[in-house]
Amino acid sequence: MYKHILVPVLFDEGHDTEASFAMAKTLADKGAKFTVVHVLESMPSYMTAGIPSTLLRDNRRGADASLTEIAKNLPGADALLIEGQAGRAIVDCAVKNDVDCIVIASHKLGFTDVFLGSTAAKVVRHAKCSVHVIR
Repeated sequence: MYKHILVPVLFDEGHDTEASFAMAKTLADKGAKFTVVHVLESMPSYMTAGIPSTLLRDNRRGADASLTEIAKNLPGADALLIEGQAGRAIVDCAVKNDVDCIVIASHKLGFTDVFLGSTAAKVVRHAKCSVHVIR
């Protein structure tokens, strides 16, 4: 069905990456491209001013290594580490990379967003391509 699928992932234990990867494979055309993306939330400069640049650089390298390792579970997938506010960054990444479907996991029902997680809700509302939400 889709030629380029974007799969946003988190590094926390509660995030079911395998379900997202399985759905991405199900929705993909033969020869489809997969991009596994993780968003590093931007921090204002006043917050990072006191943090040694080596620590920030090492944290980014660690996140990149973790993402690359996770992406290995989706054969042929590219790993892409981006920065920004998660919902907006995912939507912008999809546009920039000519993605035709986003497969995104959402947390279980809670108080913050009754039907979807806040990031998933933003992606669903603003994406210009199809969005498939995994619960």
